[in-house]
Amino acid sequence: MIDRINPVGGAARRVGAQQREQQPQQQSFGAMLQQQLQQAQPAPLNFSKHALNRVEERGIELTPELMDKLAGSVGKASEKGAVNILALGGEQAFIINVPHSRVITTISQDEMKEKIFTNIDAAVLL
Repeated sequence: MIDRINPVGGAARRVGAQQREQQPQQQSFGAMLQQQLQQAQPAPLNFSKHALNRVEERGIELTPELMDKLAGSVGKASEKGAVNILALGGEQAFIINVPHSRVITTISQDEMKEKIFTNIDAAVLL
């Protein structure tokens, strides 16, 4: 008795398995939506070490309301293509690098009297 081997059938099964392994996994609509929403959200605002030192030295209070205003100013400046902005509030000013959402330095109201701001391409009033 001779057992017959069906090479075509066996090869077809192996090729089909290989094709399934090579196909990228399809994501559900919900997973794709979440991924797109995360990419659309701006990066959270962060502070350089220098800026954190200045905040502490100058007694600037970083309230949630102020942080929201700063984040909003970064978003608006980004839409306009700004790179380095001066975010000017009533009692303090912040120099912010927009592409990295990073506060570079802070200045209190007393120090603003005779200061010149350089290397900025936009100003935002808080």
